[in-house]
Amino acid sequence: MINDFNRKIIHVDMDAFYASVEERDNSKLKKYPLIISRNPQKTGGKGVVATANYIARSRGVHSAMSADKALQLCPDAIFIKPNFKKYRENSEKIHNIFKKYTDYIESVALDEVYLDVSKNKFDYDSSVQLAHDLQKEIWEKVKLTCSVGISYNKFLAKLASDYAKPVGNTIILPGDAENFLSKLSISRFRGVGKKTIPKMHKLGVYTGADLLEQSESNLIKNFGKLGHILYNQVRGIDNSPIKWNVDRKSIGHERTFDKFLNGDQILLQLKLIAQELSDQLNKEEKHGRTLVIKVRDSKFNTYTKRFTNEDYYKNSSDIIFNVAKDLFSKIPVHSNIRLLGITMTSLAPLNYENVSLDLFSFSSHKAF
Repeated sequence: MINDFNRKIIHVDMDAFYASVEERDNSKLKKYPLIISRNPQKTGGKGVVATANYIARSRGVHSAMSADKALQLCPDAIFIKPNFKKYRENSEKIHNIFKKYTDYIESVALDEVYLDVSKNKFDYDSSVQLAHDLQKEIWEKVKLTCSVGISYNKFLAKLASDYAKPVGNTIILPGDAENFLSKLSISRFRGVGKKTIPKMHKLGVYTGADLLEQSESNLIKNFGKLGHILYNQVRGIDNSPIKWNVDRKSIGHERTFDKFLNGDQILLQLKLIAQELSDQLNKEEKHGRTLVIKVRDSKFNTYTKRFTNEDYYKNSSDIIFNVAKDLFSKIPVHSNIRLLGITMTSLAPLNYENVSLDLFSFSSHKAF
């Protein structure tokens, strides 16, 4: 595969977004480990961590962890129930800033986007300067910090944004990519999780440098499609485009998780993705008739289920979540989930009549 060095891609990752919004609105919270989740002491141990501030993270708390486990790690933590309405409003303000710089925006989540600034609205020659000014404007207007990664493709830009958090600004140039990747632990490569790491170690692969020595055929033999992806990744190759076109045939959101999801963690992430999809549909003034759920397990098996409604779905996160949850129940795996996604297709403008979906009406139809 030929490497494309002509693009300038920025990955923007808001620093501990939900927790940072709460800290901004109540500065006293900055002194304590802060966990965005229902308090397990009030829910009988139930609840999942949406995110945590950096004090809590330093003690081992991370997103998708059970709230009960987080409390064990941080018995002095302050728990705050997520306020997604507030987080969406702040995300909208930040996205409006992005639009000032480029139209080529791929929104991954409320707190994460890819920007293609190869051509930008202010004719910046330096993507590093553009990223710096972007960080500055977000701070000045929203009082939140972000970390940015800059490179010639999405894979490297995302790695770069995570390199010096929080408030990082890291660039990986074409000539530096192989050296940067060779020093990384194999666990840092996209798609390599706790099930894959032992297999890598068995092959003697512990770092990017070790991975670089593996032939493509041997990687494919041992890891299937992932082997082909990793062969390209360690060489700094990722030509996947920024998905920015507003007149799309489908609108979807998906998330890949470094630590596999189980139980309540899956439902929480489905709910978050349903909310993001609902927000995006309303933002683009679209609605659709077909909902698709995508699930990938720890062994990289990918499953999809869909349901087509006779009328257009109402753009309600609750409705989308309930349909997605029903479709998920039909997937043959319900544990060790590495990817979840929800997509709406068969789109039309919202000026078509938007008919509410009876949440029980789809039970008589066949999902496939």
